[in-house]
Amino acid sequence: MTLNIGVIGAGRIGKVHAENLVTRINDVNLAAIADVVPESAQELARRLRVPKATAHYQDILNDPNIHAVAICSATDTHSQIITEAAQAGKHIFCEKPIDFDLERIDNVLATVEEAGVKLQIGFNRRFDPNYARVKQAIVSGEIGDLHLLHIISRDPSPPPISYIKVSGGMFLDMSIHDFDMARFLVNSEATEVYTVASVMVDPAIGEAGDVDTALIVLKFANGVTATIDNSRQAVYGYDQRVEAFGSGGAISTDNVYPNMATISTAQNIRRDLPLNFFMQRYVESYLNEMQVFVDAVLNNKPVPVTGYDGRVPVLMGLAAKQSQLENRPVLIEEIG
Repeated sequence: MTLNIGVIGAGRIGKVHAENLVTRINDVNLAAIADVVPESAQELARRLRVPKATAHYQDILNDPNIHAVAICSATDTHSQIITEAAQAGKHIFCEKPIDFDLERIDNVLATVEEAGVKLQIGFNRRFDPNYARVKQAIVSGEIGDLHLLHIISRDPSPPPISYIKVSGGMFLDMSIHDFDMARFLVNSEATEVYTVASVMVDPAIGEAGDVDTALIVLKFANGVTATIDNSRQAVYGYDQRVEAFGSGGAISTDNVYPNMATISTAQNIRRDLPLNFFMQRYVESYLNEMQVFVDAVLNNKPVPVTGYDGRVPVLMGLAAKQSQLENRPVLIEEIG
């Protein structure tokens, strides 16, 4: 069987998924591309030889020959399109987050369950080989019982202020990936969040009501403590590392570099800077997550990142924001 899928959103991430679906994933046919900017959909469809391009995502949902959709549109459209796609009987892959509002998320998940379709949320870092190896070491007991987890996630530069104003804030835009990764690696639910955050990179970020530098401490139900170290600006590149420390040892990952070369001179020993953009750093993870989604639909398997997995990091992000504003630890149960 071949899975006919439509991509909704022809921006940066939509292009990545569309290209993978056409060139690197078997048993799938990219049947249509939709984007509110018609020229974007048409250009991508023309380049990838996709037969249908439209400005209206409903055209994809109304096509009985399309079995699934990949939602890569603006965040504020996700919950609405998921709802309509579920009601149309389409299986759904959606980029994070589902929404910033927990009540809307719950309504979406209820609709998906009622429709009986699959919903996978795009927390792609779970599918990165480095993080997968850390997960393996924890699950297998290779480092004993997990005691501490430390995640470093720093962007090379902040996004435009116009984006910051509509992003939901650092904790729901940037840290949300780290909340998901902490849950994934610890294999437990967070019970308490404490955040210390400030504006250290750009005063305009503070004027927009956000922060750009944060340290987040998470307590988990199984006793593990995790810390998340976030910055909007690491001048040396995209800084993505993790260390897990356990009773029998530790495992850590390094950044990904464009090459493995080391330069040695009389003055110093150095290497080139790490990759500078998430689209470069996580290339394989985007492919891997979509392959898993296609396989889950074709072979009726559970998706590995569920709607519930999409809800909890939003919950954690809201708790982190409340902790920062009130300067105190916040229990997850206080938020919902």
